[in-house]
Amino acid sequence: MTGDRPAPGTSSTGGTAAVPGTLAELTTFHLGGPLPDLTVAHTAEDLEDFGRAHPLDPSAHGDPAVLFIGGGSNILAGDSGFAGPACLVATRGIQESAHGTRTLVTAQAGEVWDEFVAWTLDHGLSGLEALSGIPGTVGAAPVQNIGAYGCEVAELIESVRVFDRVAGQAQRLPAERLQFSYRNSLLKRAAAEFGEPRYIVLEVCFALERGRESAPVRYGQLAAELEVAIGQTADTAAVRTAVLHLRASKGMVLDPADHDTWSAGSFFTNPIVARDFVLPDGAPSYPVHDPLTGVVDPQVQKTSAAWLIDHAGFAKGYGLPRADGGPPAASLSTKHTLALTNRGAARTADLLELARRIQAGVHERFGIVLVPEPNLVGCSLDSEG
Repeated sequence: MTGDRPAPGTSSTGGTAAVPGTLAELTTFHLGGPLPDLTVAHTAEDLEDFGRAHPLDPSAHGDPAVLFIGGGSNILAGDSGFAGPACLVATRGIQESAHGTRTLVTAQAGEVWDEFVAWTLDHGLSGLEALSGIPGTVGAAPVQNIGAYGCEVAELIESVRVFDRVAGQAQRLPAERLQFSYRNSLLKRAAAEFGEPRYIVLEVCFALERGRESAPVRYGQLAAELEVAIGQTADTAAVRTAVLHLRASKGMVLDPADHDTWSAGSFFTNPIVARDFVLPDGAPSYPVHDPLTGVVDPQVQKTSAAWLIDHAGFAKGYGLPRADGGPPAASLSTKHTLALTNRGAARTADLLELARRIQAGVHERFGIVLVPEPNLVGCSLDSEG
């Protein structure tokens, strides 16, 4: 088990730190109002206790009664905050064990994702290197089925241990039961069904290869950065360095001094449309693979949300004009058209207004509805305010 890093809620000297009072303190957008009822879970047992104290009624639908926060990198929270019970997932710990030709690595949900990826490479394991630099926690990775540079986390997950708030007990879900698809999973679908998480992720088990040779490089931009052909492998450390460089060039590596990173990364998912949908001239088309089997779905295709945003007239740095003539409070990143950013003094309402403008513009121009990727807490794109 690891135990050399202080968890959120503790200081580096072992003392107790102040519990954050607002969502703005806990989200990478630096936005969101008060959190008057926040619990910090330092162990998996703490998480289970919170789940038992706040069971989920299967018949209840509507506004979420509880909120779970990990790294805060996938949350756009309302200016009014969240009045109900909230839980900050601050669990830590990593274990590894041999399993045939692979190594099983189990990480607690509160582990910082990029620190975990670095840990696996430092311990001579390969598979996660293309997912370097993604903000957030290990527990959020399977919910969203995070992915980048041709790799999805679903390909490496062996199982996820969760606490089911409906059943009131913990259980282990193997990968085949998690129903992974592009930026989606059983965990995310269940949360959408009930309006809040049914399953609290306690830990995630990954099946990784031992060695310092990467998985085959699948993404053209990464292959060019590494100077290898698509399908070739490279040194895992070199892949991590290249990915971090590419992400930083797009403002996708967190930096408190860079407002281009005051975001949730990609705000809209890449649209998946019918195979016979006629894409605009020049728009890229990608196959959609089943993340577990690799089989291509012949009925659909995926295109680029960034391309659609750019070609609908929303350039890098685009923001809505302010009445006083000052610079926009919220804008597209100056490095990448897929990130909506807080320029330092924005309110959540400013981000929502910008998102609605872009969503409407893309739909009017191309007939495609962009779907937001972050979880919207106490706010909505469907209504003003």
